[in-house]
Amino acid sequence: MTQPLRQSAPSFSPATLPDPIRAVIFDMDGTLIDTEAAHRRAFAQAGDAIGWPMADDLLLSMVGIHRDENERMLARHLGPDFPLARFYANGDALFEAAVDAGIPLRPGADLLLAHLARANIPMALATSTAAPYAQARLERSGLLAYFDVIVTRSDVERPKPHPEPYLLAARRLGVDPAHVVAVEDSHAGVRSAVAAGMATVMVPDLLPPTEELALACAQVLPSLTDLRDLLLATG
Repeated sequence: MTQPLRQSAPSFSPATLPDPIRAVIFDMDGTLIDTEAAHRRAFAQAGDAIGWPMADDLLLSMVGIHRDENERMLARHLGPDFPLARFYANGDALFEAAVDAGIPLRPGADLLLAHLARANIPMALATSTAAPYAQARLERSGLLAYFDVIVTRSDVERPKPHPEPYLLAARRLGVDPAHVVAVEDSHAGVRSAVAAGMATVMVPDLLPPTEELALACAQVLPSLTDLRDLLLATG
Protein backbone atom coordinates (compact mmCIF):
# COMPACT_ATOMS: atom_id res chain seq x y z
CA MET A 1 0.00 0.00 0.00
CA THR A 2 1.22 3.50 -0.79
CA GLN A 3 2.18 5.40 2.32
CA PRO A 4 0.78 8.91 2.93
CA LEU A 5 2.99 11.80 1.93
CA ARG A 6 5.07 13.18 4.79
CA GLN A 7 5.91 16.86 4.92
CA SER A 8 8.32 18.55 7.31
CA ALA A 9 6.64 21.89 8.02
CA PRO A 10 7.64 23.81 4.88
CA SER A 11 7.22 27.59 4.87
CA PHE A 12 4.96 27.65 1.82
CA SER A 13 1.33 26.88 1.11
CA PRO A 14 0.42 24.16 -1.42
CA ALA A 15 -0.32 26.76 -4.12
CA THR A 16 2.81 28.91 -3.73
CA LEU A 17 6.55 28.83 -4.13
CA PRO A 18 8.94 29.99 -1.38
CA ASP A 19 9.92 33.64 -1.33
CA PRO A 20 12.80 33.97 -1.73
CA ILE A 21 13.83 30.89 -3.68
CA ARG A 22 17.32 30.01 -2.43
CA ALA A 23 17.93 27.06 -4.76
CA VAL A 24 16.29 24.75 -7.29
CA ILE A 25 16.87 21.00 -7.25
CA PHE A 26 16.02 19.02 -10.38
CA ASP A 27 15.37 15.43 -11.17
CA MET A 28 17.14 14.39 -14.39
CA ASP A 29 15.45 11.57 -16.31
CA GLY A 30 12.09 12.61 -17.69
CA THR A 31 12.43 16.06 -16.15
CA LEU A 32 15.42 17.61 -17.92
CA ILE A 33 16.28 14.90 -20.45
CA ASP A 34 13.76 12.81 -22.42
CA THR A 35 15.30 9.54 -21.23
CA GLU A 36 12.23 7.97 -19.63
CA ALA A 37 10.53 7.61 -23.01
CA ALA A 38 13.74 6.17 -24.46
CA HIS A 39 13.99 3.67 -21.58
CA ARG A 40 10.38 2.64 -22.10
CA ARG A 41 10.97 1.97 -25.80
CA ALA A 42 14.20 0.09 -25.13
CA PHE A 43 12.64 -2.16 -22.49
CA ALA A 44 9.59 -2.85 -24.64
CA GLN A 45 11.87 -3.89 -27.51
CA ALA A 46 14.04 -5.97 -25.16
CA GLY A 47 11.03 -7.85 -23.85
CA ASP A 48 9.80 -8.57 -27.37
CA ALA A 49 13.26 -9.80 -28.40
CA ILE A 50 13.39 -12.44 -25.65
CA GLY A 51 9.78 -13.52 -26.03
CA TRP A 52 8.47 -11.75 -22.94
CA PRO A 53 6.33 -8.82 -24.14
CA MET A 54 6.14 -6.08 -21.51
CA ALA A 55 2.69 -4.74 -20.65
CA ASP A 56 2.55 -0.96 -20.83
CA ASP A 57 1.29 -0.63 -17.26
CA LEU A 58 4.28 -2.63 -16.03
CA LEU A 59 6.70 -0.40 -17.92
CA LEU A 60 5.00 2.70 -16.56
CA SER A 61 5.23 1.37 -12.99
CA MET A 62 9.02 1.42 -13.39
CA VAL A 63 9.18 5.16 -14.10
CA GLY A 64 11.20 7.13 -11.56
CA ILE A 65 12.23 4.00 -9.64
CA HIS A 66 15.87 3.04 -9.17
CA ARG A 67 17.28 -0.06 -10.88
CA ASP A 68 17.44 -2.32 -7.80
CA GLU A 69 13.75 -1.87 -7.07
CA ASN A 70 12.82 -2.25 -10.73
CA GLU A 71 14.61 -5.61 -10.79
CA ARG A 72 12.66 -6.72 -7.72
CA MET A 73 9.39 -5.53 -9.29
CA LEU A 74 10.02 -7.48 -12.48
CA ALA A 75 11.00 -10.63 -10.59
CA ARG A 76 7.83 -10.44 -8.47
CA HIS A 77 5.57 -9.70 -11.42
CA LEU A 78 7.01 -12.11 -13.97
CA GLY A 79 8.21 -14.95 -11.77
CA PRO A 80 11.41 -16.99 -11.44
CA ASP A 81 11.50 -18.05 -15.10
CA PHE A 82 11.87 -14.49 -16.35
CA PRO A 83 15.42 -14.02 -17.76
CA LEU A 84 16.15 -10.83 -15.83
CA ALA A 85 19.87 -10.53 -16.67
CA ARG A 86 19.26 -11.13 -20.37
CA PHE A 87 16.39 -8.64 -20.41
CA TYR A 88 18.50 -5.89 -18.83
CA ALA A 89 21.51 -6.64 -21.03
CA ASN A 90 19.37 -6.23 -24.14
CA GLY A 91 17.47 -3.24 -22.78
CA ASP A 92 20.62 -1.42 -21.67
CA ALA A 93 22.25 -1.99 -25.06
CA LEU A 94 19.21 -0.58 -26.84
CA PHE A 95 19.06 2.39 -24.49
CA GLU A 96 22.77 3.19 -24.89
CA ALA A 97 22.30 3.08 -28.66
CA ALA A 98 19.54 5.65 -28.26
CA VAL A 99 21.82 7.78 -26.07
CA ASP A 100 24.57 7.59 -28.68
CA ALA A 101 22.09 8.69 -31.36
CA GLY A 102 21.11 11.67 -29.18
CA ILE A 103 18.27 12.09 -26.71
CA PRO A 104 16.61 15.52 -26.68
CA LEU A 105 16.06 17.74 -23.68
CA ARG A 106 12.59 18.07 -22.26
CA PRO A 107 10.76 21.13 -23.64
CA GLY A 108 11.96 24.32 -21.97
CA ALA A 109 14.86 22.76 -20.07
CA ASP A 110 17.47 25.00 -21.65
CA LEU A 111 15.33 28.12 -21.16
CA LEU A 112 14.68 27.40 -17.48
CA LEU A 113 18.27 26.51 -16.61
CA ALA A 114 19.59 29.59 -18.41
CA HIS A 115 17.10 31.81 -16.57
CA LEU A 116 18.12 30.41 -13.17
CA ALA A 117 21.80 30.81 -14.02
CA ARG A 118 21.26 34.46 -14.97
CA ALA A 119 19.39 34.97 -11.69
CA ASN A 120 22.31 33.43 -9.75
CA ILE A 121 20.06 30.82 -8.16
CA PRO A 122 22.10 27.74 -7.20
CA MET A 123 21.02 24.49 -8.84
CA ALA A 124 21.46 20.86 -7.85
CA LEU A 125 20.48 17.51 -9.29
CA ALA A 126 18.89 14.62 -7.37
CA THR A 127 18.65 11.56 -9.59
CA SER A 128 18.01 7.83 -9.23
CA THR A 129 20.61 7.18 -11.93
CA ALA A 130 23.94 5.92 -10.58
CA ALA A 131 27.30 7.63 -11.01
CA PRO A 132 29.09 7.97 -13.38
CA TYR A 133 26.15 7.49 -15.77
CA ALA A 134 24.35 10.56 -14.47
CA GLN A 135 27.34 12.85 -15.02
CA ALA A 136 27.98 11.38 -18.48
CA ARG A 137 24.34 11.93 -19.45
CA LEU A 138 24.44 15.53 -18.25
CA GLU A 139 27.69 16.21 -20.05
CA ARG A 140 26.43 14.72 -23.31
CA SER A 141 23.29 16.87 -23.02
CA GLY A 142 25.29 20.03 -22.35
CA LEU A 143 23.81 20.52 -18.87
CA LEU A 144 26.62 19.52 -16.51
CA ALA A 145 27.99 23.03 -15.97
CA TYR A 146 24.69 24.31 -14.59
CA PHE A 147 24.85 22.24 -11.40
CA ASP A 148 26.67 23.13 -8.20
CA VAL A 149 25.78 19.76 -6.64
CA ILE A 150 24.92 16.36 -8.13
CA VAL A 151 23.38 13.64 -5.96
CA THR A 152 23.06 10.24 -7.65
CA ARG A 153 21.81 6.81 -6.63
CA SER A 154 25.40 6.06 -5.66
CA ASP A 155 25.36 8.78 -2.97
CA VAL A 156 22.40 7.61 -0.90
CA GLU A 157 21.35 4.55 1.06
CA ARG A 158 17.62 5.25 0.63
CA PRO A 159 16.69 6.43 -2.87
CA LYS A 160 13.44 8.01 -4.04
CA PRO A 161 10.66 7.96 -2.91
CA HIS A 162 12.57 8.42 0.38
CA PRO A 163 13.52 12.10 0.94
CA GLU A 164 17.24 11.36 1.42
CA PRO A 165 18.32 12.39 -2.14
CA TYR A 166 16.70 15.82 -1.85
CA LEU A 167 17.79 16.38 1.73
CA LEU A 168 21.37 15.50 0.83
CA ALA A 169 21.33 17.84 -2.15
CA ALA A 170 20.02 20.71 -0.01
CA ARG A 171 22.61 20.00 2.68
CA ARG A 172 25.43 20.04 0.13
CA LEU A 173 24.10 23.33 -1.23
CA GLY A 174 23.89 24.72 2.31
CA VAL A 175 20.23 25.69 1.84
CA ASP A 176 17.20 25.14 4.08
CA PRO A 177 14.81 22.76 2.25
CA ALA A 178 11.92 25.15 2.99
CA HIS A 179 13.53 27.66 0.60
CA VAL A 180 14.10 25.16 -2.21
CA VAL A 181 11.99 24.44 -5.28
CA ALA A 182 12.16 20.82 -6.44
CA VAL A 183 11.28 19.97 -10.05
CA GLU A 184 10.08 16.44 -10.80
CA ASP A 185 8.20 14.36 -13.37
CA SER A 186 7.56 11.06 -11.58
CA HIS A 187 5.36 9.95 -8.70
CA ALA A 188 8.31 8.59 -6.72
CA GLY A 189 10.25 11.80 -7.27
CA VAL A 190 7.39 14.02 -6.14
CA ARG A 191 6.99 11.93 -3.00
CA SER A 192 10.70 12.26 -2.27
CA ALA A 193 10.76 16.04 -2.70
CA VAL A 194 7.54 16.70 -0.77
CA ALA A 195 8.70 14.48 2.09
CA ALA A 196 11.91 16.55 2.17
CA GLY A 197 9.79 19.65 2.86
CA MET A 198 10.34 21.33 -0.50
CA ALA A 199 7.92 23.25 -2.69
CA THR A 200 7.57 20.72 -5.48
CA VAL A 201 6.73 21.51 -9.08
CA MET A 202 5.62 18.51 -11.11
CA VAL A 203 6.06 18.65 -14.87
CA PRO A 204 4.54 15.30 -15.88
CA ASP A 205 6.22 13.17 -18.52
CA LEU A 206 4.88 9.62 -18.93
CA LEU A 207 2.56 9.66 -15.91
CA PRO A 208 -0.03 12.27 -14.90
CA PRO A 209 -0.22 13.19 -11.23
CA THR A 210 -2.63 11.41 -8.95
CA GLU A 211 -5.12 13.60 -7.10
CA GLU A 212 -3.05 13.22 -3.93
CA LEU A 213 0.17 14.26 -5.64
CA ALA A 214 -1.45 17.21 -7.40
CA LEU A 215 -2.64 18.50 -4.02
CA ALA A 216 0.81 18.00 -2.48
CA CYS A 217 2.62 19.91 -5.23
CA ALA A 218 3.09 23.66 -5.21
CA GLN A 219 2.40 23.60 -8.95
CA VAL A 220 1.67 21.10 -11.70
CA LEU A 221 2.75 22.61 -15.02
CA PRO A 222 2.70 21.45 -18.65
CA SER A 223 6.36 22.22 -19.34
CA LEU A 224 9.56 23.67 -17.98
CA THR A 225 8.89 26.73 -20.14
CA ASP A 226 5.77 27.33 -18.05
CA LEU A 227 7.89 27.21 -14.89
CA ARG A 228 10.34 29.71 -16.39
CA ASP A 229 7.42 31.98 -17.26
CA LEU A 230 5.98 31.63 -13.73
CA LEU A 231 9.32 32.60 -12.20
CA LEU A 232 9.59 35.58 -14.52
CA ALA A 233 6.06 36.69 -13.61
CA THR A 234 6.67 36.39 -9.86
CA GLY A 235 10.04 38.12 -10.20
